[in-house]
Amino acid sequence: MSYRIGLVGKPSVGKSSFFNAATMNDVPEGAYPFTTIDPSVGEAYVRVECAAPEFDETCSPNLGVCRDGTRFVPTKLVDVAGLIPGAHEGNGLGNQFLTDLNETDVLIHIVDFSGTTDSKGEPTEGHDPREDIDFLETELDMWYLDILEKGIESHETTYEGADAKIEVDLAEQMSAFKTNKDEIKQIILSLGLELDTDTWDADDRDALAREIRKRTKPMLIAANKMDTPEAQANWDEITDDPDYDHLTFVPTSAHAEGALKTADDNGVVDYTPGDDDFEIIGDPSADQKAGLEQIREFIADYGGTGVQQAIETALFDVLGCIAVFPGSANGSDDTDGVFRDCFILPEEATTEDFAYFLHSDIGDGLLHGIDCRTERQVGADHDLTHRDVVEIVSTN
Repeated sequence: MSYRIGLVGKPSVGKSSFFNAATMNDVPEGAYPFTTIDPSVGEAYVRVECAAPEFDETCSPNLGVCRDGTRFVPTKLVDVAGLIPGAHEGNGLGNQFLTDLNETDVLIHIVDFSGTTDSKGEPTEGHDPREDIDFLETELDMWYLDILEKGIESHETTYEGADAKIEVDLAEQMSAFKTNKDEIKQIILSLGLELDTDTWDADDRDALAREIRKRTKPMLIAANKMDTPEAQANWDEITDDPDYDHLTFVPTSAHAEGALKTADDNGVVDYTPGDDDFEIIGDPSADQKAGLEQIREFIADYGGTGVQQAIETALFDVLGCIAVFPGSANGSDDTDGVFRDCFILPEEATTEDFAYFLHSDIGDGLLHGIDCRTERQVGADHDLTHRDVVEIVSTN
């Protein structure tokens, strides 16, 4: 199981630059529409403090790496193409865009906070980034509304006398969004609506579609190009706007992250992704050194370039995932190696969920778990927390 983080945004805002900086894959970059024609899937990483030192062990990861006590755990990053006005109606690459988008678990919306690209992705000055935020949310809301309306129509045309429940019919219609009848019912009631579509007006349906979208396709805003004065001014204004309190913002410079990773690969700097500083170890030219010092000032002010932070915030904060280490009470996960694995699980995952995650046979034979830090037995319904180290005891 690997979570998929979708990168979305209008053309020319730095979406491919963000993807490249996060994965260092070779994806074309360009200031023109549809630079990315097909969804690009790459491997990015999230940082997790390694548990091995607590057990006086040195980890040997199967996947990812461990650097100075920090595990870099792989996750999937998807660069989704085709966002233009009317995408929900199939305009441009709209249908493929929505299909690719729906295969992701959480979204990072790359927004040019410098205001130097207009609504079509063309160069300009003074563009309000809020228009881009609103534009994407509106496109997604209209997409959800189209599907919601089909579910309502199906419900209302159910043969007379049938014991039809609206939450069941809507959950079936919107099953692709990984929702269920209980969640749909809870959302309907949370909006103060009755479980009777005859009492809903157009505004009620709009509000319901929007709320289902927010619950099933959570989103983070990566405020890109924050290494410019224009973006910094827009940041203060937009993040103080109560209309956007439902969103999480991360100040970002994909350009800075890409430059630092390239310099690190070339032996010019020693840089660990996500850090707020780096060391110059090579012999850069005067111009290169000046550019690096500008980046140093930016990441010191903002706590990093924002690329690594955006990925981690999307996965751990917005989506609510946790990292869990399989292990045994003596610290090792088997006789062949220690702390080889670190898995990303959904929030509120239980011991039983973890057992089935490891293998269906292990889940079928689950007896109990062991908290390896306390060596205490935990039941199947025990809620796991971030960085737990758990041994699964199973008959299989």
